Amino acid sequence: MQHIKDTIKEVVYAIIPLSLVVIILQFTIIGMPIEMFVQFLIGVLMVSFGLILFLLGVHVGLLPIGEMIGSALPRMGKPWIIIFFGFLLGFVATVAEPDVRVLAIQVDLVSNGIVSSNILIYTVALGVAIFVGLAMLRIVLNIPITYLLIGGYGLVFLLAAFTPAHFVPISFDAGGVTTGPMTVPFILALGVGVASVLRGKSASSDGFGLVALASIGPILAVLVLGVIYG
Repeated sequence: MQHIKDTIKEVVYAIIPLSLVVIILQFTIIGMPIEMFVQFLIGVLMVSFGLILFLLGVHVGLLPIGEMIGSALPRMGKPWIIIFFGFLLGFVATVAEPDVRVLAIQVDLVSNGIVSSNILIYTVALGVAIFVGLAMLRIVLNIPITYLLIGGYGLVFLLAAFTPAHFVPISFDAGGVTTGPMTVPFILALGVGVASVLRGKSASSDGFGLVALASIGPILAVLVLGVIYG
């Protein structure tokens, strides 16, 4: 019960500032129609209730199962299994990420269906999956994350020079939306679980950095998609 109370407080403290700003603007500057304002208040209640359930689900289900899977894979003694399931879990977690779907719907709307939402979702998911697999390889081989980050972003800026200009901001937004509430907890827990078995005491350093690497993947994937469409 204490954990539930703490989660409710966390959500309330996160939602109240935004709600207060909108309410103040409503009665001072904006003056939106009362129907729309009521819809906003109903939406706030629904978002708050949904966030409470989601955060409880993350702590009860996603984090423990992610760490358990991450701890079990290295014990099989086959590095390719760790990399493959890192790839697979990165893909399915990104497909389920609500932030990715919001971006995909907006891009589909703005492009009049030229870049469909499904194409963008699966492109972003593939990019995340490849780099989560690469992050698993980094943990297995103990590769410094600095090399991967420099190489990854170097490739990003190189590809940006050959991609149509309107795809560049979409690609960086794609990197941002993959750091959402579905992908981050699962990938972090997976990485900590793998590192705790393979790296032992250094798990605190080797288990992190996965989200930074994973966010490079969708940027590169959307830039490549831009080259193809261009």
